[in-house]
Amino acid sequence: MGKRLTSIATRTGDDGTTGLGDGTRVQKDDQRVAAMGEVDELNSAIGVLLTHDLPEAVTRLLHDVQHDLFDLGGELSIPGYAMLSERQVLMLDDALALFNGSLPRLEEFILPGGSPAAAQCHIARTVCRRAERSVVSLAASEPVRNEARQYLNRLSDLFFVLSRSLNRYAGRGDVQWQPRKNAGEAAS
Repeated sequence: MGKRLTSIATRTGDDGTTGLGDGTRVQKDDQRVAAMGEVDELNSAIGVLLTHDLPEAVTRLLHDVQHDLFDLGGELSIPGYAMLSERQVLMLDDALALFNGSLPRLEEFILPGGSPAAAQCHIARTVCRRAERSVVSLAASEPVRNEARQYLNRLSDLFFVLSRSLNRYAGRGDVQWQPRKNAGEAAS
């Protein structure tokens, strides 16, 4: 990994560039920097989620995910470097199976909401999807390992499942979409 910062205000980015983990400098609006930023924002959204009352198993899982996202950020910050492993993707598959196994079958699309924790989980899901799109965009022009895309894809699915689980933990059900509920009002 690149060197660690000992001073936060380095002033080296005042010219609109930033340093990657391998020491190269790129524009702050570079697609790689955008992908790193989306992953960082996702980690912050998880940090907010962790401030809620959560089951211990969810808390442990989310802490592991935060560490994995730092691995992903490190991988993105050093072109060609590998930090995320297939094992980390499989861990998400296992978590998906575990948490989804106790949920009732979906009968309808659900709306983001319910308990505060579930609503924050939906925010993390949407930020995760944006991070995934950013990584896919980066992969269109530069090599990106499959594990990065796979991890974010599975993670967004996991956030959907966790939001449903967190609503049940809070004693609430899913907020179901009601198709064409306001159809008559839209014509006015």
